[in-house]
Amino acid sequence: MDILKDLEFRGLINQVTDSEGLEKTLSEEKIKLYCGFDPTADSLHIGNLAALLTLRRFQQAGHQPIALVGGATGLIGDPSGKKNERTLNPQETVVGWSEKIKAQLSRFLDFEAVENPASIANNYDWIGNLDVITFLRDVGKNFGLNYMLAKDSVKTRIEEGISYTEFTYMILQSYDFLKLYETQNCRMQIGGSDQWGNITAGLELIRKSTENAKAFGLTIPLVTKSDGTKFGKTESGTIWLDREKTSSYEFYQFWINTDDRDVVSYLKYFTFLSQEEIEHLENETTNAPEKRTAQKALAEELTKLVHGDEALVQAVKISEALFSGSIGSLTADEIKQGFKDVPSYELKGEAEVGLIDLLVDSKISPSKRQAREDVQNGAIYINGERIQEVNYVLTKEDRIEGQFTVIRRGKKKYYLIK
Repeated sequence: MDILKDLEFRGLINQVTDSEGLEKTLSEEKIKLYCGFDPTADSLHIGNLAALLTLRRFQQAGHQPIALVGGATGLIGDPSGKKNERTLNPQETVVGWSEKIKAQLSRFLDFEAVENPASIANNYDWIGNLDVITFLRDVGKNFGLNYMLAKDSVKTRIEEGISYTEFTYMILQSYDFLKLYETQNCRMQIGGSDQWGNITAGLELIRKSTENAKAFGLTIPLVTKSDGTKFGKTESGTIWLDREKTSSYEFYQFWINTDDRDVVSYLKYFTFLSQEEIEHLENETTNAPEKRTAQKALAEELTKLVHGDEALVQAVKISEALFSGSIGSLTADEIKQGFKDVPSYELKGEAEVGLIDLLVDSKISPSKRQAREDVQNGAIYINGERIQEVNYVLTKEDRIEGQFTVIRRGKKKYYLIK
């Protein structure tokens, strides 16, 4: 597998240092490469996926990826791509987040491979005990102030203001690259395009610290959306890789709702489908966009990759039930996922309740008169079944697994009764 050609086809190369040297090296030997993931939350999100899956692509091509958890740099904060300084989190919080992210990384990389197993490192192991004198004399002396000020990650923050803490982030990340180069013969760092300045600074430190140094850097384009909104964000918030924070159904829906203008790019960035398969899906999008074949393939591939086969089956089941209106086929857990963001109303212990009273009390209908009209006109559905009896009484039989009743008013307005 020619990894660079594959990355080029997928649009995953933004910038690369010494492209000819890297191409020659990759064709002649297997190398170690790394990408850093700072624990700024208790989970990675889909903004991390492009870099993480690029590590996986290198492993599939026979190379050895190192996933670096920034247990130390996560305490500092990376100014790259940020308008304001990050909030500094307590050390015990960052330690806890680091452990969770380690567990997530193991789902994407093969740590048991016989020939080229992936590995995990934590930069707290070498930065945590680094005293300030050693840091300034042995590391900091290699960085000229003008050199650092010229980097985009610093230059764009000068007017807004940047603390000395964040100013040193570039040096710490450079030190990571040097340590991995010295201790593990790690020859390459990859990252998002906003990491170019940090990566090249690391290469410069290696060059100054090592005779005949031979190391490389590669950046990946930051993923964008054609409609101008931020990738990885929805009205309900960030799309996380942790199922407890973003359910498999929400995750699946994010991808299934991809714009036609973006779907082919996302298939290239995020899936392991072949060039022929992607080109076929591109033709489907052009010739029959209403079928959304490419979006379905994208959603299925990513949900299976991140959440697993069972979660994909569940996400598809919820989606189909909501589309067809067959709510009664869902379990209580699936109801929780599918109706996480709809208005809800909690019944206080009543075994039975009249439908008209419930519609008014839960503010589904604004008045009893309107509630009666809604029922008589066929606008009210209970668990997917149309109810047109104004005297209808909800009982335990109307509760899915004894927990939830889903009421729909009109075509799209759903309400969850707990």
